[in-house]
Amino acid sequence: MLRPPASPPADPEPKTGGVQSLERAFGILEEVARHRQGISLAELAKAIGLHNSTTFHLAKTMVSLGYLRQERDTKRYHLGGMVFSLAANALNEIELVGVATPILEQIARDTGETAHFALRSGDDVVVAARALGPGAFQLVDRAGGLRPAHCTGLGKVLLAALTPEAFEAYLATAKLDPWTAKSITDPAELRADIERVRKHGVAYDDGEFDTEVRCIAVPVRDFTGRTIGSLGISGPIWRLTLQRVEEKRAILLQAADKFSSELGHPGGR
Repeated sequence: MLRPPASPPADPEPKTGGVQSLERAFGILEEVARHRQGISLAELAKAIGLHNSTTFHLAKTMVSLGYLRQERDTKRYHLGGMVFSLAANALNEIELVGVATPILEQIARDTGETAHFALRSGDDVVVAARALGPGAFQLVDRAGGLRPAHCTGLGKVLLAALTPEAFEAYLATAKLDPWTAKSITDPAELRADIERVRKHGVAYDDGEFDTEVRCIAVPVRDFTGRTIGSLGISGPIWRLTLQRVEEKRAILLQAADKFSSELGHPGGR
């Protein structure tokens, strides 16, 4: 007696009583995220326990929405730009300060100088968090204060992170006021200085914002590689000599790498 061919096993029902398609979509996202080299349709379907056809239609929709992307040659799936956009928008200033504070405190202990974390605010930078070092004569400026970008190490790092077009737009509108005799007020000179920061990944302020203060700053990057803030130390020029600035640079770079890794940056400068 002939028997009809066996039907393929049904896709599993959702376990939580939620919306099935949403549960499956999030399952796909989680599985794709586990495979940095990408994952094929067959591998993905097997991993989440769905038919190839069901997985294909869900993944196709997620690609169209930007939550997945598919390589043209290999057809393997990767996380899409929308995932990273959502994560970046969720990383607000309060959360960044929470991550920054213990790192700043460690920098201050290790260097003996005041440590700062800054974010861009228009043509200026805002000191979002700081920690005082144990040494005498610490800078006592408050967190939340605005500083000019063009004559501070913290600001130069953030200017260096701009695209060339965005930086030229900044130069076209920013007031390069002379805060001290050492402040850079010529656009061409600032352009050259920012190019050095881009090349070396370190910015300096040698009495440009305050004649008695010297500082060094480096970038903090998130999981996309984007510079989201700057980390720096500053101190009186009689104590933080140029030689001591270079001695402290390794400590600052190591701290910035730790900060960046906590934001999902894979490492490397």
